[in-house]
Amino acid sequence: MELSRRSFLAAMGLGTATVMAGCATTSGSGAPVADVTGPAEGDITFLCALFEGATGKETLEGNLLKQFKEKYPDVNVTVDYTDYASLNEKITTGLASGLMPDVVTLGVGWIPPFAFKNAIAPLPESLATRYTYEDRVLEPSRFDGTLYALPMVLDTRIVAYRKDFFEEAGIDGPPKDWAELREIAKQLTVRDADGTLQRAGFDPFSIDLRQCWETFLFGNSGELFSADGREVLFDSPEGVAALQLFLDMVADGSADFSLTTEAGQPTTLQQGTSAIMMTNNSLYVQLQQQNPELIDKIGTFVLGNTGPAMLQGGTMISQSASSKNPAAARALVEFLGSPDAVLVAAEQRGSVPAISDLLDSDYVQGNPMVAFALENLDKARSEGGTPAWMEIREKIKPTLETAIVGQQTAQQAIAQLAGIADDAIARL
Repeated sequence: MELSRRSFLAAMGLGTATVMAGCATTSGSGAPVADVTGPAEGDITFLCALFEGATGKETLEGNLLKQFKEKYPDVNVTVDYTDYASLNEKITTGLASGLMPDVVTLGVGWIPPFAFKNAIAPLPESLATRYTYEDRVLEPSRFDGTLYALPMVLDTRIVAYRKDFFEEAGIDGPPKDWAELREIAKQLTVRDADGTLQRAGFDPFSIDLRQCWETFLFGNSGELFSADGREVLFDSPEGVAALQLFLDMVADGSADFSLTTEAGQPTTLQQGTSAIMMTNNSLYVQLQQQNPELIDKIGTFVLGNTGPAMLQGGTMISQSASSKNPAAARALVEFLGSPDAVLVAAEQRGSVPAISDLLDSDYVQGNPMVAFALENLDKARSEGGTPAWMEIREKIKPTLETAIVGQQTAQQAIAQLAGIADDAIARL
């Protein structure tokens, strides 16, 4: 069930006045600010969607939290590990039950929904200038101009290609726009004598279709929502064209919707069944583990049509607005957002550290795809931008797929999606 702010507070048995009464001050935007003037002490909980598996747990608890404990000996942190598939449900359940974790990890696009609900606490603006963040990295950490989170690690969507296939075909370099992409993809597509596809020129479907379409939308100078998050802007010629491009490439045989691979398995680029693909910067770690002989044959580029755009996902760290030990929670947020912790978190999972000064670190310099992403953060764009995002985001992929499989046109699919988004925003 989707909850408006009013119904959400009612469901929690709380009125607005009750929520405000638990807060000591307000931020510059008028948002409540938790009282963190006391000492950092007490028991806090950390809902964490990073540090997966036994290795991740050892990295967090055996390394980072051990350092945190040395700095803040009176703070005890209990970690609740989860994954992104369950993260939203866990937070929502915690809110409804009044047991919101003191510190939470959130995805890009998630800050406006949870800040709108007063679920997370504003952070002082001084934290935004403490380290070297690109402006576009901090954009998804804000709501109504107020900082609510610190970015930890980024996961960018980039374009990767097989240099050896390009050389065999006599292609000098990556495409500069969509027209060149289509021509190169056709040239690189290989079929056998029976017409069966052996190699697709372009694989846009091996990453989430929502993220892929958003990348092309931004690269075509399109926007998802207005600056205040109250108006849908993606139902535009730019948004329709971004989806139509995929349909056109499927129609001309240079892309195939069925040509995808499961997470963790060798990608189509590794298998040689695609020549260009949309991918994540973590591909480099996968190459090291599965196909080190291909590392020198894989190149990357940022693609756009009217301008370059690289989708920026990632994980941010926020403080609960209802923490009973806000000083301890704030201390953990600041610690996990510091360069040393960010670098450890990024290295553990092959992600991009959110702080530009880490470009010179051994980890970044040893991972060409992470370095490439960090060098191009000025082209990064983020999804989200409306308090209704958590409802809308789940509807984007299945709605776009109806056009890919021919159930409706690109124009119809985008119009349907816009209607869904309009309804969700109207319920705020």
